[in-house]
Amino acid sequence: MKAAIIYTSVTGNTSALAEIIQEKMEVKGLAADLIPADEFQKIHLNEYDIVAVGTYSWDNGEIPLEMEEIYEAFESANVKGLTTGVFGTGDSFYPYYCGAVDLFRDMLYVHTNLAVTLKVELTPQEEDLARCEKFCDRLLSEVAVFS
Repeated sequence: MKAAIIYTSVTGNTSALAEIIQEKMEVKGLAADLIPADEFQKIHLNEYDIVAVGTYSWDNGEIPLEMEEIYEAFESANVKGLTTGVFGTGDSFYPYYCGAVDLFRDMLYVHTNLAVTLKVELTPQEEDLARCEKFCDRLLSEVAVFS
């Protein structure tokens, strides 16, 4: 089984969350490629059984510019059998808390086997570690069921 974590981060919060998720996957015996959004290549999307997408939200809950190509890649590729999850960090002060996570969630639900969504307030804290583990458990259980 092959997994990828495709992410972007401005403040470092989503990057830290991506690294925690990668560590949790490795503890479960699944090596995951950690791919910054600017290094992602659409042609490699079908090489994975699991893809987790990590994003912050921009402006009024929008998808950041550097994630638009990734969003479009999922829409245009034949990835119905791909198990996915989406995660992100945000500040609940804003009216559309983690809005980009919601936009990815809705699109991934239509185009892939969406397993799980995770939103974290600002910087990941100790209490978020268990949530990250559940995120990974859900991805792994869904890929097993869907296969």
